[in-house]
Amino acid sequence: MVDKARKKELLRAYAERKPQTGVFAVKCASTGESWVGWSKSLDKRQNGLWFELRMGKSPEAGILAAWKAHGEDALSYEILEVVEEDDPFALQRKLDERTQHWRAELGAGVVSSR
Repeated sequence: MVDKARKKELLRAYAERKPQTGVFAVKCASTGESWVGWSKSLDKRQNGLWFELRMGKSPEAGILAAWKAHGEDALSYEILEVVEEDDPFALQRKLDERTQHWRAELGAGVVSSR
């Protein structure tokens, strides 16, 4: 069992960690469809997407249709690439470039980026 001091240290480290920025895909195993977007917080983006889909109010029409037709188990969230850049303008340019690359590579649709 983890003692209180170690638990506190682990919680602090978790809270202080920098979110991963990069490109992700949502894939439907039943149809082979995929959708690609970018996020400045890759780990939180999946939670947000899945919450919207469960509520049936996702702005992502293609993903929502796949969710309704094939169910949650048919969809997966995959981090395609982590992008690291200190300059915010260069980061945005790089995210846009890498997102376009992955959409072309996978023949994917669009997921709104956040």
